[in-house]
Amino acid sequence: MASDGPFRGLPVAVKDIFDTADMPTAYGSPIYEGYRPPSDASSVALVRAAGGVILGKTVSTEFAYFKPGKTANPHNPAHTPGGSSSGSAAAVADFMTPLAFGSQTVGSIIRPASYCGVVGYKPSYGLIDRTGVRPQADTFDTVGVLTRSVPDAAYFVSVLSRRPTLRLDGELEAPPSIGVCPTHEWPAADEDAAAALETAARLASDAGGQVRETVLPELFAVLGEAQGLIVDYETANSAAYELAFHRDNVSKTFLDRAEAGLAYTADQYDDALCVVARAQTGLDAAMDGVDVLLCPSSQGQAPEGLGTTGDPIFNRMGTALRAPCVNIPGLSGRSGLPVGVQVMGRMKDDRRTLAVGNWLHGILRRG
Repeated sequence: MASDGPFRGLPVAVKDIFDTADMPTAYGSPIYEGYRPPSDASSVALVRAAGGVILGKTVSTEFAYFKPGKTANPHNPAHTPGGSSSGSAAAVADFMTPLAFGSQTVGSIIRPASYCGVVGYKPSYGLIDRTGVRPQADTFDTVGVLTRSVPDAAYFVSVLSRRPTLRLDGELEAPPSIGVCPTHEWPAADEDAAAALETAARLASDAGGQVRETVLPELFAVLGEAQGLIVDYETANSAAYELAFHRDNVSKTFLDRAEAGLAYTADQYDDALCVVARAQTGLDAAMDGVDVLLCPSSQGQAPEGLGTTGDPIFNRMGTALRAPCVNIPGLSGRSGLPVGVQVMGRMKDDRRTLAVGNWLHGILRRG
């Protein structure tokens, strides 16, 4: 450990799909109970090399998919913390650690961050190396972070990605232009999500932001379906060993998704990849005239019960586009549980996305 590194003494929690040589890594599955990897994931090794202190592992859903773990929401233990980065979001929200690793293949950073009332940052695809992180769907798997402030998230990722320009050292030079984008999934938003988006947009406008509505082309209406097909198809491949030799120790929840993936044909998979590629290419035009999009982070407050991690319907688009996404906390629903809003930028425009997210976070905290 580097005693004088940029993370010197900084406590960091690690999601249990990241390999750690000195701690068991179970990937949220009984198949790997007590398993000790031979080496750290590259991101974990970088934290140690920079002087950080690995506090421990946080609960992940099974193989970072939909089967919930044992973590509850610290704001109300009768409600889910979301997933798959369940333990990381809850640990940051409960002040156990200022920083925790997460990962996102569908909505595994943004949704739990919304439910737990913390900052969640899913960087542009590939910004942080994934060596030593359990693969699920290579087309979308992204390493990210959960924190209590946007500058903390920016600083953490700036070191891990060797991109010092990500750091937020000052205020925005001018208020940003924001496209309020309910997305084609808007009918799935409940009253709390709708109120959060409306409030965030109004406060941003009152603070001088150039706020306008952005309507996405029809191509984006089928993006979520294509993203789900790709994830199921690739998950069935990445879990081939467990499905072949440990099927009895795989949950029905995971097995159902894997079997759905096995039922898709290569042509269906390739068609879905084409849908995603066209949307990625069309994002710049769709965002013409705005710096970022402001979207829902979740359908609303964290659902009651621990048998589900909630629906990632509002997270599939940002993941499919490989775009930087930041959950901004500071708002709450009718029963007092957190409800976040999501700032999404263009791929590789992480610095601007973080800067606008930080600006908005300050506004929401002031109310």
